[in-house]
Amino acid sequence: MAFGSMQDNGRQAPMAEINVVPLVDVMLVLLIIFIITAPLLTHSVKIDLPKAENTPNITQPEHVELAIRASGELFWNGEPVILEQLALRFSAKVAEEPATELHIRADKLAHYEHVARVMSIAAKAGMTKIGFITDPSAEN
Repeated sequence: MAFGSMQDNGRQAPMAEINVVPLVDVMLVLLIIFIITAPLLTHSVKIDLPKAENTPNITQPEHVELAIRASGELFWNGEPVILEQLALRFSAKVAEEPATELHIRADKLAHYEHVARVMSIAAKAGMTKIGFITDPSAEN
């Protein structure tokens, strides 16, 4: 037999076989565990929740809509305004409500200089939320 001999001639060859039976046994046990527990993870307890009617209380901050035409004309919430009045109006709005948003509706042919000037005046007055209104239905 090759298990062990009384003669020790110093030459023992390394074992070139790997016993995979224990590995297969462990994998089968893990597979069975996953098969049993997977349906339990997706199953939830059915309960009847009480029904209540409520409307969400969403308070939108005050916003100013400033329109800029291609010619450079300015409109504060629909009424005409001149550029020199903007700083005073922005400061008054920020003093009244610090979270006031500025929505800029600029004509697509308006010069960027007009838009940048309005944004600069608004930022100096303390307006931190400035956005642009676009037409999502328009095609190029």
